[in-house]
Amino acid sequence: MSVLHTVVWFLVAIAILVVVHEFGHYLAARLAGVKVLRFSLGFGKPLFSRRFGGDQTEWVLAALPFGGYVKMLDEREGEVPAAEAHRSFNRASVWRRIGIVAAGPIANFLLAIVFYWALFLHGMPAMKPLIGEPPAGTPAAQAGLVSGDEIRRVNGADTPSFQDLRLELLRAGVAGDPLVLELADGRSVRLDAPPMDTENLERDTLRPLGIVRYDPEIDPVIGEVLPGGAAARAGFQSGDRLVAANGKAVTTWQDWVKLIRQHPSQSLRIEYEREGQMHILTVVPDTVDENGQRIGKIGAGPKVDPSLMDDLMTEVRYGPIEALGRGAEKTWDMSLFTLEMMGRMVLGQVSWKNLSGPLTIADYAGQSATLGWISFVGFLALVSVSLGVLNLLPVPLLDGGHLMYYVAEVLTGRPVSERTMEIGSRIGMMLLLLLMSFALFNDLQRLIGG
Repeated sequence: MSVLHTVVWFLVAIAILVVVHEFGHYLAARLAGVKVLRFSLGFGKPLFSRRFGGDQTEWVLAALPFGGYVKMLDEREGEVPAAEAHRSFNRASVWRRIGIVAAGPIANFLLAIVFYWALFLHGMPAMKPLIGEPPAGTPAAQAGLVSGDEIRRVNGADTPSFQDLRLELLRAGVAGDPLVLELADGRSVRLDAPPMDTENLERDTLRPLGIVRYDPEIDPVIGEVLPGGAAARAGFQSGDRLVAANGKAVTTWQDWVKLIRQHPSQSLRIEYEREGQMHILTVVPDTVDENGQRIGKIGAGPKVDPSLMDDLMTEVRYGPIEALGRGAEKTWDMSLFTLEMMGRMVLGQVSWKNLSGPLTIADYAGQSATLGWISFVGFLALVSVSLGVLNLLPVPLLDGGHLMYYVAEVLTGRPVSERTMEIGSRIGMMLLLLLMSFALFNDLQRLIGG
């Protein structure tokens, strides 16, 4: 995936999310009778500018695409003609100001609902919540779970796909809740799980539970050889059937992967079949760091019979009305989960290493776009929820900070002083810079560490 591809789709994602957020502010201001002077996508020097409408609002595309803003008529920011003073933001009632400020995050939540509704209505292909053989001694093995078990619910929450299963197990594990799993065959089991490692939630945090995704046995036939990988350097080709490695028979693709992982930078003598003829070659797996362990990889994928995967796939689909309800429920659940994770970071219960910044988001944008529109829309919905939650935090400079001032005004009967807001802005700036520094540092660590 090229850097240009990643950048383009990142900018597309940012443009959609920012325009919707700022349009929420714009629409609420218009409905409240406040004049909008400028609607800007991006910051800095304008690259494109046009005026439209009765108020001649200036619509701007600016040079720095990381955000945007809506500028309203305000007597605190400059001289306002007497004839238009009543349309100033500062003269609007406190409830109208609350509505205008809250409309941005609300627009992001509504966008997420619409996206999830569209996905549920269209149908989302997903892996069934089937698990593989739990490693011996793990909580799943001790609970009697076996390969092929389908987990339908976790603590009462439906898990129609393996992705939903992972999310619910992660949510319960971070909270330290006991795990009650309901299976498709009617069984209900309880997992006595140790506290979940929250140092890096992007790694396979479910493996200590013994929950691994079910993988059917696949023939050891190479389907794809990545350019520049160890397999390509050794001379492997698509269609090669692996027979033995260092004299040990290879019967499944899983056996092959396990063998390669166990031999980083070690020479392996491979017997294979190509077009009915037996051949021998030597391959040296590349060494890759994965979750602190050195493993081997050769850059090759299996040849998989599509019918084999059909039995493992499902489609999450609902009718128009139920899809809307499911979309709202999904948005609510993800909002609560995002807020809960932020709170646990502040309390030190979850590592700050899990915080992602613009580089990681850009990478996810590019990857999801490569996988197709369903993945990209799902990515947009998730980020839109996160953007809505982040903007509602009671931090000065964010929408939530302004709402905090207006709530104080409602309670005290008078506006917060300019001095208080100035101090708050400085504190908010420092907090945001600190947050951005953490996120960018994590991004660079992920980039350097692969």
